[in-house]
Amino acid sequence: MKKLAIITVTFFFAMSAIQASARKDGKSMNKDLNKVNLTEKTVMHKPGGSNINEMSEETFMNDFPNVHHVQWKINGIFDEARFIKNGKNMTAYYNDDGDLVGTTKEAEFSDLPSRCRKTINKEYKKYKIGPVIYFKDNQDNINDLILYGVQIHSPESWLVELKGRSENIVVQAFRDGQVSYYTRMTS
Repeated sequence: MKKLAIITVTFFFAMSAIQASARKDGKSMNKDLNKVNLTEKTVMHKPGGSNINEMSEETFMNDFPNVHHVQWKINGIFDEARFIKNGKNMTAYYNDDGDLVGTTKEAEFSDLPSRCRKTINKEYKKYKIGPVIYFKDNQDNINDLILYGVQIHSPESWLVELKGRSENIVVQAFRDGQVSYYTRMTS
């Protein structure tokens, strides 16, 4: 059973952890958790704001036509649209101007390039492979997301949870076959 321990919504330098799990077929699913980049380039919702930006909703309908049953929420910084596309759970993140920041989607270990799978199986053989998230950044937008408490700088990559006896970690895998340590997960 897959379960993604999701961490982090940084809001004004405070960290809070959020967990989510669910899947239409009853199995737990990967839900990514988001993100906040507190540099000057981050556009935040007004404190106390609780309404989804209409521009975010309009942009979403153009970005993802024919997607139904969208669940919207504000994670403190971005408008989050959670939905299913092509059988995969996805989340799209929009800034305060209604611009797409990036997307995450549920992935499988087999989706990674073969070189990445070989590296992970060799270098992290004492770990059990957990949930995988595929991240794709909107390069036209200067906002960045933070996944697992770490700002993500690549235009696209996979984040793979690895569960060990004494610690759980996340590694980042890239299309060119490179794999690097990303962060340690807290429970």
